[in-house]
Amino acid sequence: MATNKIKKGDTVKVIAGKDKGREGKVTSVKNGKLVIEGINQVTKHTKPSQANPQGGIVQQSAPIDASNVMYVSKGKVTRIGFKFEDGKKVRYAKATGEVID
Repeated sequence: MATNKIKKGDTVKVIAGKDKGREGKVTSVKNGKLVIEGINQVTKHTKPSQANPQGGIVQQSAPIDASNVMYVSKGKVTRIGFKFEDGKKVRYAKATGEVID
């Protein structure tokens, strides 16, 4: 699989699906799927447990495919590229040319 260009902690904008146009922060990345806080909320029925003795119905963020989001740099959506600076491989925003990390 190709390297994932979006990492935990990045701010992204949803470009496809029911939450199109919404922005959020990436909380986890796994196998090309992202969990973004407040995006793709689903209802889950939970049994009582130590952590949640009451149980019941809870809202939680479900994973969304990485192809359905774009990185946000300075309020503008952009693609991400890689380049070498000072012998290190870094990500950069193609729209602004700004180095991300």
